[in-house]
Amino acid sequence: MAKRKMSTFERLQRGKWSREQRKELAQKLEAADLTIVHPDAAGIDVGNESHFVAVPAGRDAQPVQEFGSWTADLQRMAAWLKACGIRTVAMQSTGVYWIAVQEVLEQAGLKVFLVNARGTKNLPGRKSDVQECQWLMKLHTYGLLANSFRPPEEIRAVRTIWRQRDRLVQDAGRAIQQIQKALTTMNIRLANAISDVSGVTGLAIIRAILKGERDPRELAKLRHPCIQASEEEVVRSLEGHWRDDVLFELKQVVEGYDFYQRQMEACDEELQKYLAVLPDRRKESAAVGADPGPTRTKQRRRSKAERKGKTRRKNQPGFDLQAELHRTFGVDLTRIDGIDIMTGQVILSEVGPDLSDFPDEDHFASWLELAPRRNITGGKVISQKSRESRNRVANALRLAAESLSRSDSYLGARYRRLRGRKEGKKAVKAMARHLACLVYRLLTKGQDYVDRGAAYFEKKRTEREMIGLQRKAAEYGMRLVPVA
Repeated sequence: MAKRKMSTFERLQRGKWSREQRKELAQKLEAADLTIVHPDAAGIDVGNESHFVAVPAGRDAQPVQEFGSWTADLQRMAAWLKACGIRTVAMQSTGVYWIAVQEVLEQAGLKVFLVNARGTKNLPGRKSDVQECQWLMKLHTYGLLANSFRPPEEIRAVRTIWRQRDRLVQDAGRAIQQIQKALTTMNIRLANAISDVSGVTGLAIIRAILKGERDPRELAKLRHPCIQASEEEVVRSLEGHWRDDVLFELKQVVEGYDFYQRQMEACDEELQKYLAVLPDRRKESAAVGADPGPTRTKQRRRSKAERKGKTRRKNQPGFDLQAELHRTFGVDLTRIDGIDIMTGQVILSEVGPDLSDFPDEDHFASWLELAPRRNITGGKVISQKSRESRNRVANALRLAAESLSRSDSYLGARYRRLRGRKEGKKAVKAMARHLACLVYRLLTKGQDYVDRGAAYFEKKRTEREMIGLQRKAAEYGMRLVPVA
């Protein structure tokens, strides 16, 4: 007589599983049918001094070997992997130690999968380096690891220069704060009279002080005509007590600020060289569709800026960066309200003009960590939390979203609507995601953005609300009648 299968109620009433039941379950799990996606796969546990590499059993007498981090041993690692018939390699993005490993393996003709450690670090066990590389090999064999996005080599070169320049801008900003602190220590209230101590007037006065000038009226004569503060106000702000130790500190900080400025100029020259070799995508975008031209709002805004004689931003590169971005992207991203030249350069240096690695705009927003992480159980969303991210493109888009609070445009009206419905950070993130989708559409479709204005957004919002009210009234057997 066949043994009757216990129901779930009976099994739970018996309490814990027996040893035989646990053994049977373990055998079922081991015999689970998983499709082998990468038969010739290897796993590497990347470290500082050495790397542990695992290949499938039977490829070598020692399927797990340790290699040093120096170049000769990395080349020996690549030769050993090719001798074992390996085609793809999976490794975690640990610090910057993986960069040299990937370059050597790719030069040897191996395909490298750079995976995020979040996909493997939360699993129990596998604490040793040997077990870790074997586990990476096993997961990669069954296709359970996703390859991380990496821009092409020419974009990575631009990214290196731009990130270095960004660090110099931050160092220069800290130097300006130190200059203002030294002036305040000597009760030189120059920052109260002029808006920027690092401007033409501020630096001229500071350099004159370092040369030995102490007369406030002589220093005030260096005031630029565009300064709104009167000469007498500038004179009063320069009456302080001079301390030799603070003057020495001020001299050191000014020299450091000048050094950062020279370094930034050198980065601009190098950046211009790397941007010049990037292909021109304007021909591709012209083949997709004609340029609709700037909208009336954009034309009015730009002509007003030209009448005021507006110059480039202080930390903006010295060459025509906007023309280079337009040539490289094929479209003008600055047509999107909130996205300026610096934001466009961040997008170019981090992801490049080709977004074909992302299937759609939702994947692009998810890579930027601008999409919520949903935990779904039984078809229901039990939690929806945002994950902390240091993605530079996402941070730049957040800043662009915040700048739309007073914009008289379609995007400005949309952001104000989101801010009225959601919390501050949630509204910024939602607007940043919308900007990311617009960037994806422009770069993949090759067409320029056209702003339809805030009035158009309000009109469409009113139409949607009317449709919702009519549907709600129909549910209760009523209909809306306009007031005469």
